[in-house]
Amino acid sequence: MTFSAGTSGGARSSAVIQHRINRNLGRRDYFTLALAALGGALEFYDFVIFVFFISVLGKLFFPPGIPEWIRQAQTFGIFAAGYLIRPIGGIVLAHFGDLFGRKKMFALSVLLMSVPTLALGLLPTYQTIGVFAPLLLLLMRLLPGAWVFVSEHVPARRVGLACGTLTGGLTAGILLGSLVATWINTMFDTTQVLTFAWRLPFIVGGLFGIVAMYLRRWLEETPVFNELKGRKALASGAPIKSVLREHRGAVALSMVLTWMLSATIIVIILMMPTLMQKVFGIAPRLALLGSSVATVCLTIGCALAGILSDRYGPRTVIQLGATILCVSYIALYHQLMIGASVATWLSLYALSGFMVGTIGAIPLLMVTAFPAAVRFSGISFSYNVAYAAFGGLTPILISLAIPITPYAPIVYVIGVCAIAAVAVSFVRGKPVLT
Repeated sequence: MTFSAGTSGGARSSAVIQHRINRNLGRRDYFTLALAALGGALEFYDFVIFVFFISVLGKLFFPPGIPEWIRQAQTFGIFAAGYLIRPIGGIVLAHFGDLFGRKKMFALSVLLMSVPTLALGLLPTYQTIGVFAPLLLLLMRLLPGAWVFVSEHVPARRVGLACGTLTGGLTAGILLGSLVATWINTMFDTTQVLTFAWRLPFIVGGLFGIVAMYLRRWLEETPVFNELKGRKALASGAPIKSVLREHRGAVALSMVLTWMLSATIIVIILMMPTLMQKVFGIAPRLALLGSSVATVCLTIGCALAGILSDRYGPRTVIQLGATILCVSYIALYHQLMIGASVATWLSLYALSGFMVGTIGAIPLLMVTAFPAAVRFSGISFSYNVAYAAFGGLTPILISLAIPITPYAPIVYVIGVCAIAAVAVSFVRGKPVLT
């Protein structure tokens, strides 16, 4: 696959291209990155908060007399429903983003995340409205890319930095959710959590998103979209049709890379604390500490991977980073197996988290894989479909495989990283967004 400055409506002005490549990052670019990161952090914050309070939600929104395993299965089912509906919402928003502008859909996507999160924190429980409680909970999960927006704002030679920083901001939402959940469980006892405190993180997340959407009123439409609009080169009809007809290779590559992104975060960052407790007997406090340290390192690693991908190309960063990630994760698992000291496995967990940051190089490949006219639709379709499939299947596969072999997480991570490394080997040339 060769990356080039693909256009769908005639040759672009060389002066415009040169300006995007050579200009430096300005104050407006940093402002755009900061506001975009807020929305990204909100997405993962919502994900983590629901997971941390899933036991509480099960007790509050389902009949008290049903078996615990059925209650948990129903709650996880409602959680998964949100991911199954993502491709539909993402494709619809992307369709209008390619036709009417990135800015409007960018702000709307944050609103559609924050309002259900806020509403969830205000929902009446089963004790109040009976069977309607779980139905309302399901509705809040069914109500529905920042990468495109920031990549088309910043200088072409800094797209990797912009997307890597944005991805780091997104992963910072994991840390924020973890800290909020820890604070709630520290400040309130079990009765208080079940009575009212469980609502606080959802209300805070919803308000946080509404503020972020309000701040985005000062964002400008991307120069790339304005240029397409001025040249009357916007996609005609349904952009997704063009994506599936003319850019199947880019879709396949983006889906594989999304698989790597979701798998490494879910297994190494989100599932690992539970595995450490159940498989290796690590105390919950230490397991959560390790997860928090790894998440901080992950955020830093994403930004660094973005910077390096601008300089050396994302293919090199992904292949080298994936290799080091697998080695560090194997070392972490081995040290946990032999009962190594906390300092030893904690340092290896930090290194593994940092190397998961290799995913910060992924957005540069994805945004340059599609021409500007269908970029929003191409990335949204690939990312949301792949994330819905792999994000939902990964925990199930790992959980089913663990009783067979405790090394299942290692095998899975190595397999996904190997597939991604092979996929990017077909990329030819250094990607440049113009």
